[in-house]
Amino acid sequence: MVGYEYYFTNKIKEDTTLRAYNFNAGPAAVPLPVLEQAQKELVNFKNTGMSVMELSHRSKEYEEVHNRAITLLRELMNIPDTYEVLFLQGGGSLQFSMIPMNFLQEGKTAHYILSGAWSEKALKEAKDFGETRVLASSKDANYTHIPTDYSLEDIKDGAYLHITTNNTIYGTQWNEYPTSPIPLIADMSSDILFKEIDVEKFSLIYAGAQKNLGPSGVTVVIIKKDFLETARTNVPTMLSYSTYAENNSLYNTPPTFAIYMLSLVLEWVKEQGGVKSIQKNNEEKAKYIYDAIDNSEGFYKAHATEDSRSLMNITFTLPNEELTKKFLQEAKERQFIGLAGHRSVGGCRASTYNAVPKEACEALANFMTEFKNQN
Repeated sequence: MVGYEYYFTNKIKEDTTLRAYNFNAGPAAVPLPVLEQAQKELVNFKNTGMSVMELSHRSKEYEEVHNRAITLLRELMNIPDTYEVLFLQGGGSLQFSMIPMNFLQEGKTAHYILSGAWSEKALKEAKDFGETRVLASSKDANYTHIPTDYSLEDIKDGAYLHITTNNTIYGTQWNEYPTSPIPLIADMSSDILFKEIDVEKFSLIYAGAQKNLGPSGVTVVIIKKDFLETARTNVPTMLSYSTYAENNSLYNTPPTFAIYMLSLVLEWVKEQGGVKSIQKNNEEKAKYIYDAIDNSEGFYKAHATEDSRSLMNITFTLPNEELTKKFLQEAKERQFIGLAGHRSVGGCRASTYNAVPKEACEALANFMTEFKNQN
């Protein structure tokens, strides 16, 4: 395959092979080999004479795709047989409601640790279904760090503890997950598969696909079977996790093309050497950009404190708004896309998900240093 240097130049060319340096927060970069494989199979998947998008979800050909995705995810994340792997729709946002609808029993309290906007949204939805409690929050510090000022001693009778492992807007990330005395639930939408984790610390993990798993459209849920058995039964069919578990996520038509793309991404992760190799690559990618920030003599300032810095979303500010606009404009001219920060933080954000190549991060770091020296 032609190297990445072929695709990137300082000037935009009229070239169908042109690939941007994609730092979008989501939908985000998809590995180039995955896109090429999907392109190759788009019209005629495995000599069926049809696209994956046209296959019946009850067909043998699609069933193989579906089950391969589950098998790969189990293998790459070392998911025990005591867990179900489910494919849902509605993104992480639907999980904000489904979780309390299924697991917030009357007389119990759901505990939430707030580390950003998405954990706030999850809490807001849970309040409609029962008692909730904010166990800890870093909102007063504009979410510059992961909260640590909490005790797990007094939550032993709680329904569950919910955390958001990575915060796309603020650029913070959990380094160590709490050892919870009650079921631990994690929104891993923006950092699943970024490093090796112990799945057995969690009762439920959920992740929208559009960051590290592929295109938007499918949501992965990894749920402990024992925890699933405690779910309420008086919930609508399509909002019950049991519906998906009992039917291999094929009760109705699943997002077949998104699951196909997920399976290709998981094959790619395996070809890279698995999650351990991906983790090493992510650490090196982030270091390029954080070094450019830390060595800028204050020209760039990271939003997150050093102990909470994300490897997936690197947030930083420049000295003033004028320079920020100039930086973003010059970056765009060089095909660095998606660097504008969220409005609640301002500044800039580089999202360095698994599929973002190391060359892109090194090029951005070099541009940042060059821009700082010129301004």
